[in-house]
Amino acid sequence: MTNVPPTPSGLRGAVDLSSLVDRAQRPPQPGGAAAGGPGSGVAAGAPGSETGADLTVPSLVLDVTDQTFQDVLQLSTIVPVIVDIWAEWCGPCKQLSPILEQLTAEYDGRVLLAKVDADTNPQLVQAFQAQSIPTVAALIGGRPLGLFVGALPEAQVRDVYEQVLAAAAENGVSGRVTVDGAAPADAVEQGEPEPEPLPPHHQAAYDAIEQGDYATAIQEYKTAIAQDPHDQMAVAGLAQVSLLDRLNGRTADDIRAAAAAGPSDVHAQLAVADLDISGGHVDDAFGRLLDLVPTVFGDEREALRVRLVEYFELIGTEDPRVVAARRRLASALY
Repeated sequence: MTNVPPTPSGLRGAVDLSSLVDRAQRPPQPGGAAAGGPGSGVAAGAPGSETGADLTVPSLVLDVTDQTFQDVLQLSTIVPVIVDIWAEWCGPCKQLSPILEQLTAEYDGRVLLAKVDADTNPQLVQAFQAQSIPTVAALIGGRPLGLFVGALPEAQVRDVYEQVLAAAAENGVSGRVTVDGAAPADAVEQGEPEPEPLPPHHQAAYDAIEQGDYATAIQEYKTAIAQDPHDQMAVAGLAQVSLLDRLNGRTADDIRAAAAAGPSDVHAQLAVADLDISGGHVDDAFGRLLDLVPTVFGDEREALRVRLVEYFELIGTEDPRVVAARRRLASALY
């Protein structure tokens, strides 16, 4: 069994999108718009084109809904499509989305980015089994592939893109698309503004995470919070890197075995809750710790409370699951 958490480049197992895939493979309904058809905004390539080099799209970054997802499935037979499930209120999403958009632009038509608003597209959220956000997946030839949950530094996201492109090539999906009316690449590059730099301590934390130095990243985020207690990006970053640090060097088998052997062992249950969160099983992690809170007191109860609050910051304080768990925690404590 490999160590946990999985490396960001380790592509996770496929999610179940069979209902949407089946829908996409049905003949278009009268008046419907399949990819490349009227109203889709996608222009088909020249007859006989196998690479999709002549395919044009309105943008490399597409806003996708439950109703328009069929178009994306079709496009994924030409180029791999990265799927970003996000929400406006999600702090980590605001860290990750600019990275995804920047990398998609850099690959110059070899990959597309499909953005799914979790609040308005419940069918896609359920289909991708997005138990927390941001959730990032891929579509290759109409087939889904889970990638990662949460915000990652740019270098690790770039590694994921490379893995997706390699997997796509192995499956014969290696075309290219162009943006309708786009200026030449060199002209675009000259006109692009420089990306806004991260605050110094955030950048130092990202650099440390890329090197696997979680202790330094934790200290940098703590310093950022000390300087600005309202820095929510630093609070979420600290929660995420602390989770990585706790799981670093441990195996899933060992963690689950210890939790099974000690159902009332708070430390063992905290560890397996970390494992649940890292795999996107938010409800399992919350339920496990909330069930323990009324059964313990003193330092053990405080450890459970602190860990749950950390999870709340990691998932997003406005997430409905967090709202419900926070209410249940308050009831257990008071």
